[in-house]
Amino acid sequence: MSELRGRSARELATAVREGRLSSLDLVETALTRIEATDALNAFITVIADSARERARAADRAAARDEDLGPLHGMPVAIKDLRSRKAGVRNTMGLAPLADNVADEDSITVERLEAAGAVIVGTTNTPALGHTIKTENRLVGATPTPFDNDRSAGGSSGGSAAALAAGTVPLATGSDIGGSLRVPAACCNVIGLKPTFGLVPERVPADGFSTHSPFFVGGPMARSAEDVAVLLDVLAGPDGRDPFSVPRPDVDYVGATDRPTDDLSIAYSPNLDLQPVAPAVRETVDAAVADLADAGATVETVDVSLPPYEELSMAYVEQVGVFFRAFAQQLADHYELDFETADVEETVRSTIALGEGTDATAERLANVPRTAAYDAVQDVLDSYDVLVTPTLTVPPYSKHLADGYPTEIDGQSVLGVPTDVMLTWVFNLTGHPAASVPAGLTDDGLPVGLQIVGERFAEPDVLSATAALERVRPWAGQYPPI
Repeated sequence: MSELRGRSARELATAVREGRLSSLDLVETALTRIEATDALNAFITVIADSARERARAADRAAARDEDLGPLHGMPVAIKDLRSRKAGVRNTMGLAPLADNVADEDSITVERLEAAGAVIVGTTNTPALGHTIKTENRLVGATPTPFDNDRSAGGSSGGSAAALAAGTVPLATGSDIGGSLRVPAACCNVIGLKPTFGLVPERVPADGFSTHSPFFVGGPMARSAEDVAVLLDVLAGPDGRDPFSVPRPDVDYVGATDRPTDDLSIAYSPNLDLQPVAPAVRETVDAAVADLADAGATVETVDVSLPPYEELSMAYVEQVGVFFRAFAQQLADHYELDFETADVEETVRSTIALGEGTDATAERLANVPRTAAYDAVQDVLDSYDVLVTPTLTVPPYSKHLADGYPTEIDGQSVLGVPTDVMLTWVFNLTGHPAASVPAGLTDDGLPVGLQIVGERFAEPDVLSATAALERVRPWAGQYPPI
């Protein structure tokens, strides 16, 4: 049962390809562990029969010395939002879509299966991916495996919890404000938000919807190398995405071998935006100090962002319009009325954020957004990466009804999601950013460290991720299941 959590996906895929391991055995282990960790509600749909069939095909290919790709026979989970597998339920976390079945593969699923992956199921997400707690009326709340009362984060919480529980070695997520990075921080795994356009995404009804704020899909895993392998599979142009860009000529996996003493790191303890809980600050400070001790050049910097109120309002205006339009498209397509449908009140309140925002106001939100981009660029002009905490607090209550903290380090805050995360800024700017395990608090709760790079400088982000993994390894920190 430890096979999936104790070894890297790259190592496992090589062993399957060479006939030293069976893909079917790995898939059976994944299915057994999914069942054993059912209380996490990490999965919405498990596709056991299909997974076994593909695993057998992977084993037959290995017997013929046929290489199916870098994910040959690997069990992989996909987030039940924009990642769609034909013939499998695609609920988007919405109870009214409990029986909705995808009629075609998404680009992500096409690429995963072309690389030899075996998709074992779809992971839990809040309805429409609307917030940073994973709870819905389909399967309930997903806690972090480190504390059953605290959230796995959101909106890719199912994928993060599945990884931390060792059900799969690789998973997908998506991110419009922190939905890859927040769950990674809550579950002690890695979530990478790529540069906008690097990983193509085709939204069936509105291919232009993903730019305000930047919405992207990306890889999640437990190690830097595995994130690099999965990014290598997902990245690259596709004509169905109007924002898709040519792939840079870079080696993502090779970047994880870059020496630590070759890295220059700018450290901002809070982006000069919000207070940070002492337990988080101390853990991130210690992680940054370990990187410096290992030879990295580390300097504390000021990031001259616009004031929190101005910048967060720009984000809320744009993300509110995004979700209102998204909901309207679903309402039209599936004949849903979100005012009366069986959905969470937080879904309705998120959709309502877009009310009253006219086109001019939405466009004017790009003014502070541009100032934020310039401020981040000014830092990255002098350093390889910018490092911050991912969250300002440890993992919080798993239930939507409980809200968010209204006080952090003795200071009053609004009790809204933007208070507790330092991730959404980079959905406004488009820079690649990863959340990486920084360590555990004295209470045993995971803390994430956010690593931000220049646009299309994912190799720098991966290099810093791997450097932290070397100096503060987390493979042995996961709780027993």
